[in-house]
Amino acid sequence: MRLQYIAIEGVIGAGKTSLTKMMAETFAGRSLLEQHDTNPFLADFYKNPQRYAFQTQLFFLLSRYRQQQEIPQTDLFHNMLIADYIFAKDRIFASITLEDREFVLYEKLAVLLERDIVKPDLVIYLQSSTERLLGHIKKRGRDYEKFITEEYIKSLNEAYNQFFFNYKDSPLLVVNANEIDFVHEENDYQDLLDQLNRPISGVQYYSPKKS
Repeated sequence: MRLQYIAIEGVIGAGKTSLTKMMAETFAGRSLLEQHDTNPFLADFYKNPQRYAFQTQLFFLLSRYRQQQEIPQTDLFHNMLIADYIFAKDRIFASITLEDREFVLYEKLAVLLERDIVKPDLVIYLQSSTERLLGHIKKRGRDYEKFITEEYIKSLNEAYNQFFFNYKDSPLLVVNANEIDFVHEENDYQDLLDQLNRPISGVQYYSPKKS
């Protein structure tokens, strides 16, 4: 099957946006990137998660939904669409940030919106350790991320792993990204591209061996 829509996922700091941009350039495709900076509640959420979780989550849910509605309208000049998230990720965050009553309300809205969402031909999950994720977050130095705690990333990492352990909506390639650097190591990037030339159905795992 020819891949026309690939989504790349991973916890904050996994490198999904960098990889999305690289692959879009390689395949002369279109990238679909999350707009984190447009969420007016995000910085407040990292400072005070309990108070701002619901507003933050609803803004992301509706923002991601609006973006997803553009997918069927991709123009003919692009052979491939590559996104740095899947719509279902929103539920992962909601499950660990919202209180029970908030999550019930959120879930009712999310279920309605999900009916219109196009499923990717392939999802690539960049699986990383909490320590590596925290290192990347610190290195890139986004001002609004400086309040992110190790506990939050750890819980998010566990939630992601559990989610993708049960994921069945699209073919899934799970990449052990702990020891590789797609951005600065050309061989690492090419090895991953080679994986995409092979048939992928169900769930497959890719763990590069460094020489």
